[in-house]
Amino acid sequence: MSNEKNLPYAVVCGGVNIDIGAHSFAPLRDRDSNPGRVELSLGGVGRNIAHNMRLLGVPTYLLTAVGGDSRASQVEESCKELGIDLSHALRVPDGRTSTYVFVGDSDGDMAVAVSDMEICEKLTPDYFASQKELLDGAVVVDANLPRKSIAYLVEHCAAPLFVDPVSTVKAEKLQGLLSHVHTLKPNRIEAELLSGVKITDNATLHQAAQALLDQGVQRVFLSLGGDGVFAAQQGETHLEPICKAELRNATGAGDAMMASLVWSFLAGRDLAESCAAGTAAAAIAVESEETINPSMSVETVLARAAK
Repeated sequence: MSNEKNLPYAVVCGGVNIDIGAHSFAPLRDRDSNPGRVELSLGGVGRNIAHNMRLLGVPTYLLTAVGGDSRASQVEESCKELGIDLSHALRVPDGRTSTYVFVGDSDGDMAVAVSDMEICEKLTPDYFASQKELLDGAVVVDANLPRKSIAYLVEHCAAPLFVDPVSTVKAEKLQGLLSHVHTLKPNRIEAELLSGVKITDNATLHQAAQALLDQGVQRVFLSLGGDGVFAAQQGETHLEPICKAELRNATGAGDAMMASLVWSFLAGRDLAESCAAGTAAAAIAVESEETINPSMSVETVLARAAK
């Protein structure tokens, strides 16, 4: 893989999904056929982070699992187009490629979803052990992985680890596994869960971040929704307000921010610069109808961060 702008490569360990989204034109009628539109796109936290990192010029490998179905070909085709290296991914001939189906009501809110991510269980410690030589760039872990695999990566990876808790339920898997994590990107609820501190004001915000640093995390970027992002490392904290953005689709903000944090680290940016780039990338992400904003680039991130 060519080393663009001399950046070291990164490896993303996580999920790839085929997302099938259905939106009803009129308010949903239960147990009935509702006219609407159905769209198919590629998603998954790990894949979305990898996609954003490619747009930021980071050479990227994706360690994930795909099945032996036609959906696997869609994933492979798309990764090839984006320049995401999928050559080390796990092929499961009798498996189903991870698929997420959601139905949205006419007001845009999700009414129901079904997630078929069973194949992620195949991403075992043995699989990651077989890829050990590759795991010496920056390594991104999405918490869709089985807990024992996250534990393996934390214990055996010499490279800096970037961990995305994904959701409160998935964040549970990270309990007791933060000792070798370089960068953790939780939201408020995930940070409360992992730090044991309820965040109610500025003092408890600092306490929660410090509790995470005391567990061994080197950098914490704690997302506070509309209140911005609070970044902390030993002896230094920084609060970055959110970038103003025209909200079109909120789903991809966290994945874009994580990609930007990895790019910032590889480019040697400090805590405050990384935080500004992270919030800028999140703002760019939400301005696109698509989960990944095609106009994401180092130039657009730096321009937005400078505002």
